[in-house]
Amino acid sequence: METLVHIKTIAQKFRLHDWQVENTLRLFDDGATIPFISRYRKEMTGSLNEVQLTEIRDEYERLKELEKRREAVIKSIEEQEKMTPELLAKINAALTMSQLEDLYLPFRPKRKTRASVARAKGLEPLALWLLEQNQGDPEAEAEKYVGDNVEDTAAALAGARDIIAEMASENEQVRGSLRRLYERDAVITSKVVKGKEQEGAKFSDYFEWSEPLRRCPSHRLLAMRRGEEEGFLRLTIMPSEEEAQSLVEKQFVKANNDSARQVREAVADGWSRLLAPSMETEFRKTSKEKADEEAIRVFAENLRQLLLAPPLGEKNVLAIDPGQRTGCKLVCLDRQGALLHHDVIYPHPPQNETARSVSRMLSLIDEFAIEAVAIGNGTASRETEQFVRSYLPPESGIKVFMVSEAGASIYSASKTARDEFPDHDVTVRGAVSIGRRLMDPLAELVKIDPKSIGVGQYQHDVDQTRLQASLDEVVMSCVNAVGVEVNTASPHLLTYVSGIGPKMAQNIVDHRTENGPFRSRAELMKVKRMGEKAFEQAAGFLRIRGAANPLDASAVHPESYHIVERMAADLGCSVSDLIKDEIKRKTIRIEKYVTADAGVPTLKDIMQELARPGRDPRQAIQEFSFADIHSIDDLREGMVVPGIVTNITRFGAFVDIGVKQDGLVHVSQMADRYVDDPAKIVKLHQHVTVRVVTVDRTRNRIQLSMKGVGGGKNSRMR
Repeated sequence: METLVHIKTIAQKFRLHDWQVENTLRLFDDGATIPFISRYRKEMTGSLNEVQLTEIRDEYERLKELEKRREAVIKSIEEQEKMTPELLAKINAALTMSQLEDLYLPFRPKRKTRASVARAKGLEPLALWLLEQNQGDPEAEAEKYVGDNVEDTAAALAGARDIIAEMASENEQVRGSLRRLYERDAVITSKVVKGKEQEGAKFSDYFEWSEPLRRCPSHRLLAMRRGEEEGFLRLTIMPSEEEAQSLVEKQFVKANNDSARQVREAVADGWSRLLAPSMETEFRKTSKEKADEEAIRVFAENLRQLLLAPPLGEKNVLAIDPGQRTGCKLVCLDRQGALLHHDVIYPHPPQNETARSVSRMLSLIDEFAIEAVAIGNGTASRETEQFVRSYLPPESGIKVFMVSEAGASIYSASKTARDEFPDHDVTVRGAVSIGRRLMDPLAELVKIDPKSIGVGQYQHDVDQTRLQASLDEVVMSCVNAVGVEVNTASPHLLTYVSGIGPKMAQNIVDHRTENGPFRSRAELMKVKRMGEKAFEQAAGFLRIRGAANPLDASAVHPESYHIVERMAADLGCSVSDLIKDEIKRKTIRIEKYVTADAGVPTLKDIMQELARPGRDPRQAIQEFSFADIHSIDDLREGMVVPGIVTNITRFGAFVDIGVKQDGLVHVSQMADRYVDDPAKIVKLHQHVTVRVVTVDRTRNRIQLSMKGVGGGKNSRMR
């Protein structure tokens, strides 16, 4: 019954049919992953995409947590023998955790408070008498309570006011009204801690700052909170104090007499001592959660773009990790990314071994039939790029690519790198990572903690559990969208395939090592602990190139092979012929092949896959060259230069223009129109043309603009 209610609630919230939600939850309960459901169970869900499936899952978990808490609240109040039919109805009607907690607040077991002390002294009847606000003398009424525990009428009235203050702070309607006021009008104010002006100079933008909380963007809120945590800023979140206090008074002050004045004093105390701190704490928490959500969304989208960056593909690559005093580390990789050779050259000062470096580089290019050069974008990268381009034979046709080094040092010192290259040091491993990133960014970057890749926004300030869960889902989504060649994939890459965890991934690699390459998807069932459920979830995302059955190299799921085989049989040809012959495929009427399990959406996917079996959804890579500038000192205001987008935040995009320090294109400088989200204008690794607006050499900051420059060059990568 409870699940049916949840289904209807979720369907209504996301404007879906009940059956879509019900089937989705059933698939989740059966162990299906989001990539699998999205790709291979379209008929069951009405073709819901990964975002919609995630929303259903998360909302269902929220509702279950709410229900669990509701049961605990009801049990606690019933044990206190304070439950009433009216209260129970309100508790059952609560739609959010905050509403539920407001109802429970008066009944929550408390440590000793001023109100509880007053109640222990028997002053609650006096508080209730004052709340009636009838004509009468409060002093005279309070005299009745003076005794061993209450020294005089002033103490009696003070205790009664403490009780009223707590009642006001725990009143459901008061808290609801205040919550709406905070949501609408709360202002976040930041001030510098006295004496910390110089030490906290990096937060100087927030030394005197205030704005409506609902308009405060995530990056600003997280920056101010960081300043507060480091002891440089003091933050407050508060609406109009006069209006807030008035809301409380309207609920409790009903007359204009001596008793009402006691109540007014009590609720003023309740506001300042109890409600204001409570509301500020709540809105600090909720605003942080919203800021986290936005920052995580930005990080996740950046990570998705980075993982799905265009791959060079299977080419023999010379990868260079640039350096000056320590030299440039060179590695030669074959088309599968295997390390063939490594070396060091010293083309830069202080050694300046130009002739030897040229000779060695050209010799390696010839010996290993190099088809592309990957250069890390760290120290001496521009000098190394210039060196390589200057001495590459024009007729070689070899392309040169700059590759982000972000996280390469983390990988090179990791256990994964040590396991892959136990006989090589970190410099060789780092250079290998640079080369492999060019060949297949996804396959290489999954080995590195996403937080080390350099595309986040205040990633260390957000909820780390939520961040990690979001990033893991992005990695899984990307890996399954591209597909994985099971005979060459690393254990790390296989880990993110639907239905396969770390242990199964290692079992697949061990089986491959012991028995040779897999010759068919069916052979995966021989892997240790590979059950039918894991095979169902994983098989469609695993590729086996060169298999006897060409469908094993495609995204067609084995459960649908019989459909393709029937199509081929009906046309009197083999499956291979059907894949090769577009004319034959065009004669197929897919409605003829609809079954109880495979409807039109699945059949359309199958036909698209037959047209391009195992197609890579990523775009084609583009070569890029920086302008002839090498340091921030070479920049002049007004210069128009090419660049590459390296990071996207809510306030703009960072662009590498080849001077070691990325410049910022503020969101206001991205287009000749209002831009609410930089991600709608640019993508990671996009090639753009920018104009230098300002250069602050003291703070090492570069301000750039995309307005009125580049024309079509600033369009998204194709």
